Amino acid sequence: MNIMSTDIWVIFSIALIGIAFLYASVGHGGASGYIALMAAFSFPVDYIKPTALILNIFISGISFWYFKKHNHFKWNLFYPFAVASIPAAFLGGYITIDAQVYKIILAVFLLVAIFRIVFASKESTTTKVEFKTLFAIGIGLFIGLFSGMIGIGGGIILSPIIILLGWGNMKEAAAVSALFIFVNSVSGISGYAFNHSISVASFKLIPIAFIGGFLGAVYGSHKIPNTVLKNILAVVLLIACFKLTLI
Repeated sequence: MNIMSTDIWVIFSIALIGIAFLYASVGHGGASGYIALMAAFSFPVDYIKPTALILNIFISGISFWYFKKHNHFKWNLFYPFAVASIPAAFLGGYITIDAQVYKIILAVFLLVAIFRIVFASKESTTTKVEFKTLFAIGIGLFIGLFSGMIGIGGGIILSPIIILLGWGNMKEAAAVSALFIFVNSVSGISGYAFNHSISVASFKLIPIAFIGGFLGAVYGSHKIPNTVLKNILAVVLLIACFKLTLI
């Protein structure tokens, strides 16, 4: 792990808590934010990906627990994405590639999603339409492979898709995305471990991130309205765009 002075470590820890709070409040694990933060603080490259996935597992798990507790989780909305994404994420975690082109493509998609989510009418983002299972399976396959390759849980792709296609409201999308990120992060870190060693230091940031993740999950699942969560999601996606294009 990168050696920091006490002051720098405090700044890093506060930023980590803030990122975990934002992501957990919308059902995300925070990998894209953690990757950007660790890169900005010059953490070793071989430390960043497994650490981001490990933090993803814990924070998305907390988020899922609270969103499910408040009855926002829909199994029928979750399983078609997961059935294809889990093996695909394992394969993606095993593959080592130069993913810069894929990151740029994803960043463009996220910018479009941000625009649609922020500027779409209230009706277009809350009215549910027919859920297409086979289409969802195909989406899950793509997201799982993609997320495993570049070290994210996939929620930054899944949640805007659910919202934009009208398959669920903000909190339902958050609940599904949280479990989706959890299972894909477990699969992704398993695939990574087949081909790489994981340092014990990768687990040391968990208690810090847990503080923000816990608070974000509690407030996002119960206290923050969907309209506010929509704007938080836009901020989270913007952070992801920054990480994908500049880091």
